[in-house]
Amino acid sequence: MSNTPLPSWLIGIRKTIDLLTNLLNVFGTLLIVAVMALINADVIGRVFFAAPVSGVPEIVSMSIVAIVFLQVPQAFRKGRLTRTEAVIDFVQKRAPKVRHLLELVFSFAAIGLIWQLYWASQPLFIKAWNRGTYEGTVGDFTAPIWPVKLIILIGCGALLIQLVLHATTTGLQLFSRTGSRT
Repeated sequence: MSNTPLPSWLIGIRKTIDLLTNLLNVFGTLLIVAVMALINADVIGRVFFAAPVSGVPEIVSMSIVAIVFLQVPQAFRKGRLTRTEAVIDFVQKRAPKVRHLLELVFSFAAIGLIWQLYWASQPLFIKAWNRGTYEGTVGDFTAPIWPVKLIILIGCGALLIQLVLHATTTGLQLFSRTGSRT
């Protein structure tokens, strides 16, 4: 990117948001470990004791959604989301400011998309909370789905904040007079 120094206020905000994003990522990782342990307990229970753990498919399916939304803000922050770098790197070598412009357009498009996802997910969370919607079979295993709906909102919110920070940083680099060459 650019050698343009960022304002201290932006660096402070970024450190705080990055800490929270990292914390969500840790929760996602712990959930992965818990799901792995649950699956292993279910397999061991089935094979050795003919007693499977109730609700494993439901828990795994809900956990996968939760893991994605807990970890996607960190994946974006670290530049690990899938995208083609060939064009961006080609542009970077010839016109660094154009790269910043492309990054800014990407940020605004992503902000719009994630905002729509956040906005559409709010009523689903409220409905699940108010109605006590659950996953599973009564008498065997049931689990409320509102925690996963809440995690979707939290993950979307964290990703939106990361995208706004990325857009702000890119905008500062695009419109700065220094650091136009890397």
